Amino acid sequence: MAAVVFDLDGVLLESEQFWVAAKRELTEREGGSWMPAAEHEMLGMSSTEWSAYMHQQLHVPLPAKEIASAVAELLAARYRAALPLIDGADAAVRRLAAAWPLALASSSNRDTIELVLSLTGWRELFAARVSSEEVARGKPAPDVYLEALRRLAAPAGRCVAVEDSDAGIRSAYSAGLSVIAIPNRAFPPPPATLALAALELQTITQLDRHAVLAALERAAGARSTR
Repeated sequence: MAAVVFDLDGVLLESEQFWVAAKRELTEREGGSWMPAAEHEMLGMSSTEWSAYMHQQLHVPLPAKEIASAVAELLAARYRAALPLIDGADAAVRRLAAAWPLALASSSNRDTIELVLSLTGWRELFAARVSSEEVARGKPAPDVYLEALRRLAAPAGRCVAVEDSDAGIRSAYSAGLSVIAIPNRAFPPPPATLALAALELQTITQLDRHAVLAALERAAGARSTR
């Protein structure tokens, strides 16, 4: 084992509805046109991608960079009031940080990632953190995971990713990591995507050293039989 790379939203934070509320609030405040499909269509997008989507598809009359900044400000206010930490997430992070280097590979923007690390006291526990706004393509492309591996100086075949979503699982798998899936309850990944994971857990409370090593071993076994 070399390292464990966590997704943030849906794995450590029950945050999707916070993001949706912030995006919808800005859309309506600025005279755009919110549509129900937007919630699902923006899943997994980087801030660069969803801000462009909001400008083009939801008709928010602001430049994409201003949209991303304004949504992040609305989200930050909600997080400071009540961070939606998933039960068991803090304990899981600290368990694994005692065994291996950790990284974050998230679709959240960098300022949001840093705010969460500050609010949780996790800053010293993550050796690397990457926002998909820092790479060319968001999930399901592998870019954010590949950059996390580069910053960790760790080989993909010796690293495990913890993901919840269709786009996230495919991103980590494409980057060559062994994947532990904790399926998102609101937007569960399709069976074909879950089949890419080496191990599936029901909750993050089950995530421990034994689960990580089991995922790595199963993925290695699957690769050897291809």
